[in-house]
Amino acid sequence: MNKPLMAKATAVWLVDNTTLSFKQVADFCGMHELEVQGIADGDVAPGVKGFDPVANNQLDAGEIEKGQKDPLYKLKLKFNAAAVGEEKRRGPRYTPLSKRQDRPAAILWLVKFHPELSDGAIGKLVGTTKPTIQAIRERTHWNINNISPVDPVALGLCKQSELDTAVQAAVRRRTSEGVVMSDDERRKLVSTEQSLGMSDEPKMPSGLEVFARQEKEEKPADFSDAESFFNLPQHDDDEDEDDEDPRR
Repeated sequence: MNKPLMAKATAVWLVDNTTLSFKQVADFCGMHELEVQGIADGDVAPGVKGFDPVANNQLDAGEIEKGQKDPLYKLKLKFNAAAVGEEKRRGPRYTPLSKRQDRPAAILWLVKFHPELSDGAIGKLVGTTKPTIQAIRERTHWNINNISPVDPVALGLCKQSELDTAVQAAVRRRTSEGVVMSDDERRKLVSTEQSLGMSDEPKMPSGLEVFARQEKEEKPADFSDAESFFNLPQHDDDEDEDDEDPRR
């Protein structure tokens, strides 16, 4: 943890009870300096009760004394052994009650459009359990007939970056397993941002395009000679007329 609990209330207490600079309070509480100034002016956090970081074992009194003597000194958050690893807690993502009813729709969307994702990956994205995912995969969910697939990002159940990371991990896993993917599957494994940033690749020419290209590459016919253009017979008509008997 890089900031104290109840950071805004802690900032209120420090502003009211110390002579620390706004920047020192802002750095310690993870806030902007102008926000701390707003607390001092009464424009920010009006009515918020101050939270004593010394009494709550988050800051040593000696740190406050050092900070008041030296405006450039940065307060150090007191080490709390009980908070170590708190942000790296393992387990399914917590989903608010208001959005839990949307999870089946998100699961169905992921199962339909990203079948390469494992049950574990889907569970981490939308905060659900493997039995629920399996029931939707096998269409044995009690409400399966009333569920429509909806993008979990649009529902706010996960971020686009988290979905892209999970999909890319699936790509690496399938590649390492030697699984051959179709073109349609490969398109699904590319994020929206990546697809928009990709340059146009030359498509495979069709038979007509190849034939047209060959026709253009061939040397054009020379029609400067009228006889070759009309494909006239190659003989001298004048000589034949001279040989004829004029009495005929």
